[in-house]
Amino acid sequence: MLPVVVVHGGAGFIPRDRAEISCAGVREAARGSYAVLKSGGSAVDAVVEAVTMLENNPAYNAGKGSVLNVKGGVEMDALVMDGRTLDSGAVSAVRGVANPTQLARMVMEKTSHLCLTAEGALNFARAMGVPEVPEESLITDYARMRWKKNLEPGANPVESQMGKMGTVGAVAVDVEGNLACATSTGGIINKMEGRVGDTPCIGCGGYADNQIGAVSPTGHGEAIMKVTLSRLVLFHMEQGKSPKEASDLALDYMKERVKGLGGVVVVDPKGTWTARFSSLQMAWAAAQQEQLHYGLYHGEDFTEPI
Repeated sequence: MLPVVVVHGGAGFIPRDRAEISCAGVREAARGSYAVLKSGGSAVDAVVEAVTMLENNPAYNAGKGSVLNVKGGVEMDALVMDGRTLDSGAVSAVRGVANPTQLARMVMEKTSHLCLTAEGALNFARAMGVPEVPEESLITDYARMRWKKNLEPGANPVESQMGKMGTVGAVAVDVEGNLACATSTGGIINKMEGRVGDTPCIGCGGYADNQIGAVSPTGHGEAIMKVTLSRLVLFHMEQGKSPKEASDLALDYMKERVKGLGGVVVVDPKGTWTARFSSLQMAWAAAQQEQLHYGLYHGEDFTEPI
């Protein structure tokens, strides 16, 4: 059953004209990540590879293509967690970095901290020799159009956010049985400056533990934070639930308790995986045993050779 990687590209409603590129991007990322695992790479290597590919794809709300804050700027969040050691690294409200997930990994591996934010995260990136990129290079015409639209009186940024460009994430188990997760986002459209969502918060925007499983979520960050969604999924798995059962229980609780919609990709140490969501759609793909599984709507599980 090993290795395995599962990738998501955001939960919500995905317009018809963007559904195809969203689905294609997660399939490409799953293939790239699976190749890392097949060549002996670690679970951390694999999830960082998958999410980096999605950050570089302007179809998603992460890296290039991130949504804009209320002032029209890009502030990004990312998290990486190693299930072998429970080491984790994150960045929040970071600017001028093309791949926040790679910077989050550096926080995990090069510092004694779990999260660096804003100017401190950028200073750390400079110290690590990470190239600084112009903010304009991360902004797409689509993101700018949606920013302007949500400045209009009566606009509801949270409602318009869901899924049109998604938070991205991945979970993986490598050939040695180690687990990892990574999640990356541009946050909520037209958010206040300095807003930090669920993504860089351990237990909310991701969690990986070799003894239980790994989770990467997507959806409304504030709702995910209120129920610590990732850790909640793993709590149910600790109680003996399958990844699918645990995911549905946690997502149902978030919907009932705080009226939040979202989705998760989950894997356990044996390689049993799932992609579940309470929103209308979630682009996802999984690679295992030389087969690629993928879907967008509830009940879909298309397969093709890798």
